[in-house]
Amino acid sequence: MNQKYTKENANDVVHYLEYNAERSHLIIPEYGRHLQKLIDQATAIEDRTERNKAANYIIQVMGSLNPHLRDVLDFQHKLWDQLFIMSDFKLDVDSPYSIPTREVINLKPDRLAYPQKFPKYRYYGNNIKYMIDVANSWEEGEMKSALIKVIANHMKKSYLSWNKDTVTDAVIFEHLFELSLGTINLIQSDEELLNTNDLLRTNKKTSNKTSTTTTQNAKIKIKNKKPFQRKII
Repeated sequence: MNQKYTKENANDVVHYLEYNAERSHLIIPEYGRHLQKLIDQATAIEDRTERNKAANYIIQVMGSLNPHLRDVLDFQHKLWDQLFIMSDFKLDVDSPYSIPTREVINLKPDRLAYPQKFPKYRYYGNNIKYMIDVANSWEEGEMKSALIKVIANHMKKSYLSWNKDTVTDAVIFEHLFELSLGTINLIQSDEELLNTNDLLRTNKKTSNKTSTTTTQNAKIKIKNKKPFQRKII
């Protein structure tokens, strides 16, 4: 017979409700609340032998979430590190790997320097500077002149790719003179670069080809995608 619902019963139900705000913080939420409680219980075990058994059992449970990686040595090392982290470094057990410390985990890497050296002309890219340095290392002659012309044409193509506008050869020569720190000077020369319309046409073909390839790959992924099937329990 069903128990009659009363106000007292309702108060009992409310009394046993557990809210997330009252629970302890999950250090690695991906493993869930139950695994965190298992680790807390294992940390509280006084007998070291039983504590080691509990730790190995927890590692098996953690590995079962990724069974294809369970027996990989590097993955096993990762699981043990996560076990100590989730115990807030309070778990005292025998580990097959070196036990991590809070200081090592919180150690921040050195800040990397920003690779861009010429933010004023970002559309040329860093490879242009490398090509200019190579040209400067060559002896004067036809090979060096040909390389400088290739660099100038590439700069003009990059300029048009980002700015989508016409540009004179004189502007490219000024930028080349500035980027080479004055070592390459074509400002007063009669050198002519590739025609702007030809470069724009080349950039447009490249852009359309990339767009077509991306669209085709997307269609293939959609075609090969398996239909959703509801799992019957």
